[in-house]
Amino acid sequence: MFEQVMAARHRLEGQAHVTPVMTSTTFNDRVGADVFFKCENFQRVGAFKFRGAYNAVACLPEDVRKKGLITFSSGNHAQAVALVGRLMNVPVTVVMPDNAPVTKRAATEGYGAEVVLYDPRKASRDDLARALREERGGVLVPPYDHPDIIAGQGTAALEMHRQVGSLDMLLVPCGGGGLLSGSAVAARGVMPGCRVIGVEPELADDATRSFRTGVLHRVDNPPTIADGTRTPSLGELTFPLIREFVSDMQTVSESAIMAAVRFLFFRMKIVVEPSGALGAAALLSGAVKPEGRIGVVLSGGNIDHATMTHILSAASDDA
Repeated sequence: MFEQVMAARHRLEGQAHVTPVMTSTTFNDRVGADVFFKCENFQRVGAFKFRGAYNAVACLPEDVRKKGLITFSSGNHAQAVALVGRLMNVPVTVVMPDNAPVTKRAATEGYGAEVVLYDPRKASRDDLARALREERGGVLVPPYDHPDIIAGQGTAALEMHRQVGSLDMLLVPCGGGGLLSGSAVAARGVMPGCRVIGVEPELADDATRSFRTGVLHRVDNPPTIADGTRTPSLGELTFPLIREFVSDMQTVSESAIMAAVRFLFFRMKIVVEPSGALGAAALLSGAVKPEGRIGVVLSGGNIDHATMTHILSAASDDA
């Protein structure tokens, strides 16, 4: 799998942004460690998802991708596939929950994709996407459980290693596990002494329970503010990769997630969506005890006005 991540890095050169790494003396003082933030909120479409989407579609034969792309996503992967479709001049259809952030839906449509909404309480996005594929043709580009998606996401950790050198610990948000499993595979390949820790909300702790028990758990439609982690479970590919390459999983509360978003906004002057702030939340809240040099992947910055207003207007003495 590491060889696939390396191949993806070359495939993404000149396509994906080389996102910056930021630091904060105040954050370091609060947690008692040197922390490096990999800012995938500055990636194309505002999230790491562009890496996996571009890599997966670029790996398809041209005659296959020209038939069109179909995917399902609450937002960031939707935007990524939509942009890749525009870049490669192929049609894109996205199955999206009707409670997805307005900004993510608008951006997806802005890139030229057709959005098909559904009620997540009544229907399965996987089933709807597969029905559309059978009806219209085209190829399904899943959001995380695909080897080329996983390899593409892993390039974020490879890139970070090139920018800051070896780390003792790497904290990565976890929804369906594509970014976490890809980052863990990449880290094992270039800095084998690094402990990779996945972080998810307490309200969406399926991956943590799966990791600790060895049995795949589900949490359907979790009511977390971190919308990018509302996937019901890890995938058939991401689950075993996480069990093999990830050192630990931890969860954080909704209040800790919002406090991290506020810190990143007020103190570091960057916009990070709740899902993207999970690693920072784990350190600030004490859910993860720091060890040595620490990397934190800020996975995205796509947050709508209402959610950001709610977070910033909450008690902010923690910022």
